[in-house]
Amino acid sequence: MTDAYAIGLDKNGANYAQLTPLDFYERAAEVYPERLAVVHGARRFTWKQLRDRGHRLASALAKRGIGRDDTVAALLLNTPEMVECFFGVPLAGAVLNTLNTRLDTDTIAYILEHGEAKALLVDRELSGQAREAVAKLARKPLVIDVDDPEYDGPGERIGEMDYEAFLATGNPDQAFPGPRDEWDAIALNYTSGTTGRPKGVVYHHRGAYLNALSNALDWDMPRHPVYLWTLPMFHASGWCFPWTIAARVGVNVCLRKVDVKKIFELIKSEHVTHYCGAPVVQSMIINAPAALKAGIEHTVNGSVAGAPPPMAVIEGLEAMGFTITHVYGLTETYGPAGLCVKHADWAGKSAGERGRLNARQGVRYLAQAAMTVLDPESMKPVPADGETMGEVMFRGNITMKGYLKNGKATEEAFAGGWFHSGDLGVLESDGYVKIKDRSKDIIISGGENVSSVEVEDVLYRHPAVLAAAVVAKPDDKWGEVPAAFIELREGAAQPSVDELRAHCRKQLPGFAVPKVFSFGPLPRTSTGKIQKFVLRKQLDSASAINT
Repeated sequence: MTDAYAIGLDKNGANYAQLTPLDFYERAAEVYPERLAVVHGARRFTWKQLRDRGHRLASALAKRGIGRDDTVAALLLNTPEMVECFFGVPLAGAVLNTLNTRLDTDTIAYILEHGEAKALLVDRELSGQAREAVAKLARKPLVIDVDDPEYDGPGERIGEMDYEAFLATGNPDQAFPGPRDEWDAIALNYTSGTTGRPKGVVYHHRGAYLNALSNALDWDMPRHPVYLWTLPMFHASGWCFPWTIAARVGVNVCLRKVDVKKIFELIKSEHVTHYCGAPVVQSMIINAPAALKAGIEHTVNGSVAGAPPPMAVIEGLEAMGFTITHVYGLTETYGPAGLCVKHADWAGKSAGERGRLNARQGVRYLAQAAMTVLDPESMKPVPADGETMGEVMFRGNITMKGYLKNGKATEEAFAGGWFHSGDLGVLESDGYVKIKDRSKDIIISGGENVSSVEVEDVLYRHPAVLAAAVVAKPDDKWGEVPAAFIELREGAAQPSVDELRAHCRKQLPGFAVPKVFSFGPLPRTSTGKIQKFVLRKQLDSASAINT
């Protein structure tokens, strides 16, 4: 019987095509040519216009000899030009490398050199960073200036030509063959590099296609959503949402920078239905003045990521009437690759219990083959008891190809046939994953494991605390003790150390209560993650710690 099914039943042009998210924007333009695709201030493009601009970009790149497997870097903010890059660059056969806009010039130069960028698109606001970075390169890329009409601040044109002039050299009707194989690279994203040089994470067309669909299906995203770009598009390829919005023929509402007043204005004026963001963005929304929140009469769906977001964040958004979905993933998993699937009976539980359930990392995405917690030594699953810690691991189609030019790191990341996330977690009785800490952030005090995440959750519940981060402080007696860094809410009176300790003692064992406290703004990455390595350095300065 096996031979009967195999003989003469081969792949051919009629029954097989390589999976690529470029199909989504082609279809959107074919089926809904006049539907709105992009909004940015006075600029509004339909899907037909977006398709033509993407094709012009691909054609213009091809005329400059940029194509198959070449890297095109983009130092851009959330503007229409960035949306176009997600289609025009891979359409030409090239690989899109979106650059973190807050990186120092040395790191930008390293990424451009390591990724061998042939072209660099630069927002005028970021021209100073780009000029300094390019000056450090032995081989200069083609530089194209992007001048956003919504920006009127300082900056200069440093490139060979303006983006619109560059598009004008392209042909919207030029045909492109698409990827040779769905395993071809589509995007290159660099890790934060907090402990060394950033690593280049390579995505393929197949993974981008599948994760884009998983975003829509796992979030129950309907046709024609209105999506607000609070998430930086440079972060893990915008979690694949540029391709998701094309698949659902939605509207990309662009936002150059996270500004809470602008966020609420756009939610109301554009009738925004969906947005994504790190806990810091969600906290800004929760703590916005009541006047900004007034007047929202439709359902707003928010997706929050983090490892994990504090329960107080999820509870606060629910209290506003927003519908919140907690997702989990890493750059290496195309952004979200797991989510906390809600069950109907959770609605009848208390707000605190719903917050606890919703703050878990949950289960695998639809297109991901597996997500679980394994003992990293034996590679066997940990018991589903909610207590035994192991490492969260993934395997499947929405896991990176590997790290560019770094075979050793790739081999280590995929040891045992699983992707090692570096997050420590437990399996609960219902099979949901709950992260306890990053492997490097766990605190061992007197032989007891202290989860910095759990201590932070407790601190977030104090009414004066806007944000909290807990790290290990070396201690002669206990080996390590928890040290807490606190960012207060605007206008809040600073609580005493004794008050915070008493607050923690009500909900934590004695060994987990922070022994030292520091107050002030917390250092963050451009994607809102608190930089704990900076806080550890601050522990060396006695003046930085208020005990």
